[in-house]
Amino acid sequence: VLMKARIVLVLTALCIKTVAGYPSGKVTESCEDMTPNHGHDPSTLDPPYTITADKLQFSTGDEIKVTLRADSSGSKAYFKGFLLEARNAGNLNEAVGSFQLVDPTISQLLQCNDKDGSAVSHTDKHHKTEVQVVWIAPEDPPSSVRFLVTVLRRYSEFWVKIPGPVVTRYGVDPPPAETTIGGSSDAKTTTASSMLSRSFTSEGCGSSKSCLRDPDGCNPQNDTSCHFLSFRKEETSIMFELSGPAEGYVSFALSLDKWMGNDDVYLCMRATNRVDIKAAFVSGRTHPEISSENALKDKAWRLSDGMIQCSFRRDIIPSDNQKRFPLDQPYYLFMAHGRAEDGQTHRHDRQPLISSNQKELTGDPEDLTGSRSPLLLKYHGAFMLIAWISTVSAGVIIARYFKPDWPESNILGQKVWFQLHRGLMTLTVLLTLVGFVLPFMYRGGWSKRAGLHPYLGCVVMALAVIQPVMALFRPAPDASRRYIFNWMHFGTGTLAQIVSVITVFLGIHQQALLLPAPWSTGLLGFSVVWFVLADLVLEVHRRGFLPIGKYFKNVKIYTEHINSEDKEIIMFVPDENESLRAESCFKNIILAVYLCGNLGFLMVLLWTIISV
Repeated sequence: VLMKARIVLVLTALCIKTVAGYPSGKVTESCEDMTPNHGHDPSTLDPPYTITADKLQFSTGDEIKVTLRADSSGSKAYFKGFLLEARNAGNLNEAVGSFQLVDPTISQLLQCNDKDGSAVSHTDKHHKTEVQVVWIAPEDPPSSVRFLVTVLRRYSEFWVKIPGPVVTRYGVDPPPAETTIGGSSDAKTTTASSMLSRSFTSEGCGSSKSCLRDPDGCNPQNDTSCHFLSFRKEETSIMFELSGPAEGYVSFALSLDKWMGNDDVYLCMRATNRVDIKAAFVSGRTHPEISSENALKDKAWRLSDGMIQCSFRRDIIPSDNQKRFPLDQPYYLFMAHGRAEDGQTHRHDRQPLISSNQKELTGDPEDLTGSRSPLLLKYHGAFMLIAWISTVSAGVIIARYFKPDWPESNILGQKVWFQLHRGLMTLTVLLTLVGFVLPFMYRGGWSKRAGLHPYLGCVVMALAVIQPVMALFRPAPDASRRYIFNWMHFGTGTLAQIVSVITVFLGIHQQALLLPAPWSTGLLGFSVVWFVLADLVLEVHRRGFLPIGKYFKNVKIYTEHINSEDKEIIMFVPDENESLRAESCFKNIILAVYLCGNLGFLMVLLWTIISV
């Protein structure tokens, strides 16, 4: 029984439950600390934003207009997201009062701390320069209230809890002025990372450390196309090394199976002239969420020749507050890479590399193998290649050019050519049907990222089913309307062949089954040309432009007596049976040569599928 393959994009796009991760502004999970979980530190620069109130004193039920404005000039005089709250100035953990919207198209109310309308956020990620809202003082308010706002300019650049004005109740003295640095409070401390002095090496793979590499056996020290992951046990921790060519990030994940869900993810992401090393977690078929806990130690990185390299140490047994997998258990290893922009990852450039078997990270060193193509999709590609490169072409050639052959031979009461044609076409339909189902089993539904390939595949599947159904209702050979069936059968089959070839060409360039280019494309093209050449030669021969038989004619010798001279004369009469046998032999030779070449192309392509 095939193991249920379940590879998804372990690091497709880093959409997080925060201000930027939700362009719609539904960020209630950030209500308490007002901090986006982007895996980036808040900016320590002075914020280029101001927050003002139209009055500084209030009574119960009073309304105060609060304005958030970008005060810088030029191309950066904007913000994308924000989260505005009113807190008790004496206890900044307590939300006070409620808000009322001025412009619902750019701002919306949130329910924070079980209080309706206690916070305001953005409605989309479009650039904004100013937002106004109205704060309504509650009954029995505290003596003073401070407005706080988190503002996000881009995914990796944001300011947390920018302090706004303090408004006081009538009859209460205002609190003393405060000085802030960088305009952002509650900045989180992080563990600094250092720069690697040299590149990683594959030396010791399988002896002192475990390695997963693509291509197999590559060395990141001298191969800039090498995707490399190594790990080794050091007392109570595991030391990881990760390297690969990428524009934005390289990453790996620990998974209990070959499906996405409850996976422990680690990524090294380029940020201008440095690399951010982060841990993340995937729950279900969703995007990874950056972890706020600091589970990684001894972080180091290097950027060179288009490669991103990073290393870090992680405890084998994580602490209770860290949502990380224990490293003394076996896991499948995923490796992925792709682009990143403003600190946010995009869908990986290639299908992730997945280890062939589970590996216990604390076990003996091992040189691991992996594949970027799931087993189900390998079967899909193999079945479709066999069906539409080999069996269908052989069935077409036999039906077109071998009807006159084997006239005295039958198989189960039917002519040889018909039984061979029907058997090959039945096999084609069965292979197509099985191959058609496999991607849906793997994806769990329709793939939106495969371009035209799945749509054309559906067309091929429909045409493949129509052909035998049409054949079941064909009229008798001597029926007056038999020609209609002949043309429909020929047209549908030809269309199916053409569409299938296009579909196969698109299929070998899909991420989930990416065959080596350009030679795999060339090989597939040669197989198509090979069929066209065989079909052309046989067609020319059938139309009499290549009368091979006349070159092989034998003769029977007769003698006649010529009465006048009483002599014998030898007469040579062509043997028509021998001529027909020569014509048939020629066709058989063409068919045999074609099948040998076709099977050769097919075997190489199947071997390539197995190897990826």
